[in-house]
Amino acid sequence: MTFGPEALALDEAEEVDRIIESIRRYVRTYRRKGVIVAVSGGIDSSVVAALSTRALGPERVFALHLPERESDSETLSFSTQVTDWLGVDSVVEDISPILTAAGCYRRRDAAIRSVIPEFGEGYTSKIVLPSVVDSDAFRLFTLVVEAPDGTRTSARLPTAAYLEIVAASNFKQRTRKMLEYYHADRLNYVVAGTPNRLEYDQGFFVKLGDGAADVKPIAHLYKTQVYALAEYLGVPSEIRARPSTTDTYSMPQSQEEFYFSLPYPRMDLCLLGLNTGVAPEAIAAATGLTDEQVGRVIRDIEQKRRSTAYLHAAPDLADEIPQIAY
Repeated sequence: MTFGPEALALDEAEEVDRIIESIRRYVRTYRRKGVIVAVSGGIDSSVVAALSTRALGPERVFALHLPERESDSETLSFSTQVTDWLGVDSVVEDISPILTAAGCYRRRDAAIRSVIPEFGEGYTSKIVLPSVVDSDAFRLFTLVVEAPDGTRTSARLPTAAYLEIVAASNFKQRTRKMLEYYHADRLNYVVAGTPNRLEYDQGFFVKLGDGAADVKPIAHLYKTQVYALAEYLGVPSEIRARPSTTDTYSMPQSQEEFYFSLPYPRMDLCLLGLNTGVAPEAIAAATGLTDEQVGRVIRDIEQKRRSTAYLHAAPDLADEIPQIAY
């Protein structure tokens, strides 16, 4: 039996029907009127918005555009393209003032200056992780900053500075979620989350930030499958061709250089192979990686599962409380 990209194939029509029925069932069970979706102009939120619209109709979907001063300059135009295509109502909420008041930028910049003191007005930054396939060495984040004149400087991030930068940046996801639930409360809607299976499995989300939602319609789908559904649903081609980004740091940054270290087609196959017991040699043949490189990827997947288990954990109770029946 061979293993390859065909293992990720699905019946798009059947899958869409199954997902939209799950959305309808949740809304019906909890007596809500519709769905809130925060749209970023990326593939995942576009597919979730499209599925929600198919499930309930455009009049029962409300979309939020939630840019801030460091968002990609094209983010709002792409997210608006989605809402125009679907015909759903939406609102733009610039979260920059909230982030400024909470000290998001100030706290993060102070952490950056503890590593690169010259960082200041007009500078941009990001943090990157070395590729998982290149070596078995312990991987450490690197801070990259760019001066107004285009000069780039990089430095290894000490743990304390890394944690401070991430903690401050997480204000962005948590602020967006706060506004999603504000609109959900005023409209009596549910909030739809947008993680795909790679992100959900590997803990690529902020607890009580983008990790918070009432429904997560595509969390079981590998990124390759999300793209297949996007094409089936008719998501505009410009959005389907747009590279996945974190849209969190002020410098352009792909998800691969920040977290996954591999392009999603290879990561999908590695994760699927691990989940279904495929031999490492077969995964290597399917991805074009060596057996040794596949071993590194699998160890990294397992390590991320361990280190991000806390993100999935429900609040701990000192004593069990019986579940309320509805």
